[in-house]
Amino acid sequence: MRIVYHLGVHCTDEDRLVRCLLKNRAKLADQGISIPSPTRYRNLLRATVTQLRGRPASDETSVMILDQITDEPQAERMVLSWTSFLSFPAYAVGDMLYHGGGERLLSFTQIFPDHEAEFHMAIRNPASFLPDLRQRAQAKGHDDILRDVDPTGLRWSDTIRALKQAHPGVPLTVWCDEDTPLIWPEVLQAISGHAEETRLEDDEELLSDLITEGGFVRYQTYCREHPPQSVSQRRRIVTAFLEKFGRPEKLAADAAVPGWSEDLVETLTQSYLRDMDRIARTPGVRMIEP
Repeated sequence: MRIVYHLGVHCTDEDRLVRCLLKNRAKLADQGISIPSPTRYRNLLRATVTQLRGRPASDETSVMILDQITDEPQAERMVLSWTSFLSFPAYAVGDMLYHGGGERLLSFTQIFPDHEAEFHMAIRNPASFLPDLRQRAQAKGHDDILRDVDPTGLRWSDTIRALKQAHPGVPLTVWCDEDTPLIWPEVLQAISGHAEETRLEDDEELLSDLITEGGFVRYQTYCREHPPQSVSQRRRIVTAFLEKFGRPEKLAADAAVPGWSEDLVETLTQSYLRDMDRIARTPGVRMIEP
């Protein structure tokens, strides 16, 4: 079995991906793909990692954990999704983003040492990601995670390089959260591995949240009357409806960190754009782009 780890990251997916795959669980099971409910594995995997203390699990332990997670132990592919595989929000920022995430993730893959692994993750512009992450950590009672942190020194390419060093043979797929409305079907297919001709139920949930209700109805009507003939055509249609019917409060990403200037936000954004190019050129990394 190949185990697919969807790593999040925080402040990107909001569990939309796993919710969509769960709604299509039976259809995917017919293709040898297991989509367990997160309630069956998140706490279990965390507790198991604590018990193992970095050691690989025995065959008996792996089988026992697998039996508790999925009702399809003979599946060829299983998807596990958790935004805290790399870190909890309060500890995601330091000298780099998700410092130590590679080692932490290794402790999870050690639960299933004889199974192939595959990693998938979204990244997000630090100019909006860091304020959002800071707010979420503070909501949990933590101190300001950005105190004494230079945001201009934080790059996703460093995180991805560390992941590849800790897991050199594991395929890694990356995409930008900002692009997700345009590439959502491709992201779902990359993670689940379902056949390309398979149509998933509720695979437009993300778009329905970003445009007005009336705009989404018009989008559905348009696609029924003019079915997209290619990925690029679908993306052009989505772009047009986002521009015309997008919800400003959903599409805006204003920084909310005291002391951050517009110049700093622009600096972080431009650095992020350059960083995307570095990531796309990283060996062993697949970048899903519009």
